[in-house]
Amino acid sequence: MKKDLGVNPYLFPMPTLMIATYNEDDTVDDMMMAWGGICAGNMVALNLEKEHKTCANLLKRKAFTISVPDVAHIEEADFLGIASANKMPDKFARSGLHAEKSEKVDAPIVTEFPLTLECKVVSMEEMGDDYHVVGEIVSVLAEESVLNEKGKVDPVKLNAFVFDQFQNGYYAIGEKVGQAWKSGAGLMKE
Repeated sequence: MKKDLGVNPYLFPMPTLMIATYNEDDTVDDMMMAWGGICAGNMVALNLEKEHKTCANLLKRKAFTISVPDVAHIEEADFLGIASANKMPDKFARSGLHAEKSEKVDAPIVTEFPLTLECKVVSMEEMGDDYHVVGEIVSVLAEESVLNEKGKVDPVKLNAFVFDQFQNGYYAIGEKVGQAWKSGAGLMKE
């Protein structure tokens, strides 16, 4: 029997995404968030509370990068989600991570994270206390160490983790349990 849990944002898994922008003084701001994802073939959507320093940076610079953090950097990623750049302007420096300027957009690339999407802001719509941000992906960068022999990202090598909104946990991704568009093909037979 199913129990009614009310109105909650309960989807699992939620991605852990690192959103990196430049501050007005050209220092790096990076925040972890889970309310985002792909919304079209070359587009991403993010839902960010207006008070985040990242929102001010997005409004000014019109660019950002999204990185997928790996388990090896879970402590730094979580810290960047806990600390507010509005209260701790040097939070990125405190994380011990490093960044370089993107060649495609006016945003930093965090060098330790193995997968990065370089994005331009297409729109920022106010929705109550949040901004709904849509960005165009202009390039995707991946460390060679996370690619398979065909040059595609291998989820096991990526060693990413997801967010669990039920218990506020992080879970590693790894075991392949099926093949998309093939695992259910047997049910297509008449």
